[in-house]
Amino acid sequence: MTGPLPNGLTNQEVAALRSILARIPDEGLRGPSAIGEPPGIPTFRDYIQRVSVAVAPGSRRLYESYWKRIEQCWGERKLNDPTPSEISALVEQIRASAVVRSNSRGGRSAAEHTVSALRCLYAFAVADGLIAEAEDPARRVAKPRRLPSNRHALAERQLARIVELAGRTGNDPHLDSLILRLHIETACRRGGALGLDRADLDLDNCCIRLSEKGGTVRWQPVSPSMLRMLVRHYEERGKIGGGTQLLRYRSGAPLTSRRYDHLWQRLGRRLPWVQAQQVSTHWLRHTTLTWVERNFGYAIARAYAGHSGRSDAGVTSTYVKADIYDVARALSSLSGEPHPLVAEEQAIGAGEPKPPWPERMLAVPEGEEEAMAP
Repeated sequence: MTGPLPNGLTNQEVAALRSILARIPDEGLRGPSAIGEPPGIPTFRDYIQRVSVAVAPGSRRLYESYWKRIEQCWGERKLNDPTPSEISALVEQIRASAVVRSNSRGGRSAAEHTVSALRCLYAFAVADGLIAEAEDPARRVAKPRRLPSNRHALAERQLARIVELAGRTGNDPHLDSLILRLHIETACRRGGALGLDRADLDLDNCCIRLSEKGGTVRWQPVSPSMLRMLVRHYEERGKIGGGTQLLRYRSGAPLTSRRYDHLWQRLGRRLPWVQAQQVSTHWLRHTTLTWVERNFGYAIARAYAGHSGRSDAGVTSTYVKADIYDVARALSSLSGEPHPLVAEEQAIGAGEPKPPWPERMLAVPEGEEEAMAP
């Protein structure tokens, strides 16, 4: 029989269809119920708990408060529920409720970090296959434009006043003076100082190992007197509290960020301009790096800061990159002390050092003078 069948198909066409169907895997005909449903979409509350243990400690500290706000508002909603307009409304709500400080900028930072916190959640959701990348609503919400920072280098008289006050007030002037000198010499971030371990001291090359944001690790030259002070500080206080963290309270307990907060609050009560401008430890980094850039150039200032990756200077920065020896020369000029990494060339007078900062800028903590003697 070769004529058309009741449905209008010929035998040859039916045979061709059967051949095609035979080549289709059975799974394609069973439907999603037979091969397993797609993974369930979690709620914000559940997924925030999952992501918070998967991110780096620094990211967790940055986003934790914003995740709590998101959980308060959307804890029982699923990740694929909010629309970009709803996310924008939440961002504006958090911006409006941001704590107003003397250096506030209309909640811009709170809004920016809220968007970043949501993008972090959705990036993990995309990686986990919970939602498609094209369906990520946080990517369709623009971050507020970041305004230039108000921080700048401190004037010589301002820095001298801060160092002088820290060295004669408070319940531990020795510790506060040591902290300030460490940041002035190295331009390190607060996290870098708090993360210092006894094993991070290189006594032969007079360097300390700094572990800072983004997982960066670098060896930073310090003056011989600075290194001696750090060693003596740990020998006196580390034995009391145990452990290997370098900076410690008188009790021997490891230093925390609260000491920094109390230090600047105390200085702000005595120096109104410190409180008005919200001067913090990061201003010391600006101050040192500005001095290095003015006296030794951009490339050495960049190395001194521990910056890596693409620079605003473009490709040229690849060819004029400074090294640890350039940093040691700059530090030696700043501190007025010879450094072991460049001691040989300094001994024969190669490259006249520039005038160091006034001695009052790098005040020695009380009781350290004898320990620093050669």
